[in-house]
Amino acid sequence: MKGHYTQLYEKIDRILWYNWDPIGVNNTESIRDEYSSYVPYIVKLKMEGADAIKIANHLYQLETTSMGMGGCMERCKEIACKIVAL
Repeated sequence: MKGHYTQLYEKIDRILWYNWDPIGVNNTESIRDEYSSYVPYIVKLKMEGADAIKIANHLYQLETTSMGMGGCMERCKEIACKIVAL
């Protein structure tokens, strides 16, 4: 199980960094861990069988509440579908 968690963690971390990147910083490698604190909970959601809507809602909440940005639900749904498909 630990190996599965580690693989999911790494894949989700990459998706958040390269695909989600709501603050547009993924061209700055020195802050590569910018979204890492969000990964464990998203891995937990994935491992519990959360659907794309639940994950998208969480990503949207991160964008709007945690980051104070406008947020884009459509983008969050696209990213959530990538995560669900893992």
